[in-house]
Amino acid sequence: MDVKVFNLKGDEVGQLTLDEGLWGGRVNLRLLSQAVAMYRTNLRAGTASTKTRGDVSGGGKKPWKQKHTGRARAGSIRSPLWRHGGSVFGPRPRDFSYRLPQAIRQQALLEGLKGKLQDQELVVIDQLAADAPKTKPFAGLRKTFQARRKSVIVLDQPSEALVQSLRNLDGFELCSAANLNAHDVLNAHKVLVTKPAFEQLERRMQGVGILS
Repeated sequence: MDVKVFNLKGDEVGQLTLDEGLWGGRVNLRLLSQAVAMYRTNLRAGTASTKTRGDVSGGGKKPWKQKHTGRARAGSIRSPLWRHGGSVFGPRPRDFSYRLPQAIRQQALLEGLKGKLQDQELVVIDQLAADAPKTKPFAGLRKTFQARRKSVIVLDQPSEALVQSLRNLDGFELCSAANLNAHDVLNAHKVLVTKPAFEQLERRMQGVGILS
């Protein structure tokens, strides 16, 4: 199983031979959905909040005496039954985050990359380098590799000049091979990976595949 390696101009300059046992086979969509659900849930701020009757200002004085008024008993004008009263069982700040086991997260990343590979939306680039912060040499990446929507560039150990050159590219996000996850992969139209970064991803995938 081979994958083509391209240069910045889109010309093929080599090939990488992949392990068929690791990169072949069907994509485990069920596992992918579990991982993406976790990543999306962890993005929730959990800051929605309402005021209970104890949080609403006022209401310290009893509106009228308990008996002999002909009206229903009332102890506070901030009762949830009253207009401008507190809320009952409204949302309160909370932490929605949770974590799946590392083996499942690693497997989900592999499944996402496999899907991009099978859909020809994963592009391996020979190298990306910059001696000075200049965006112009990389401005043609989107057109060359037909990245029509938001895409991600995966780097190995980039220099500061390279990061400054790439971070302003329209339609691209930067990510390191060590921090890439399944949500980043599936949320991108194209995944552009440098050859060293792809080799690092392969090392991360060692031992993965037992959950297929």
